[in-house]
Amino acid sequence: MTDYTAEELSEAHRALLSTLLKCENMELAKMGKSQQTLLVRRIAALKLALALIEKEQGQIGPVE
Repeated sequence: MTDYTAEELSEAHRALLSTLLKCENMELAKMGKSQQTLLVRRIAALKLALALIEKEQGQIGPVE
């Protein structure tokens, strides 16, 4: 994995978390079946990415 600074990881985490929250607030009932599937998969991918960033942040320490 490429080495990223604590600041880069923190900024990426903030951006992904914002996107995740927006996705989770969308109403599935107003979407077609394919859009629903895409959104569910996008949410899962964002959660995975956030977990990996959090794991990496734990290894390099908190941003000061």
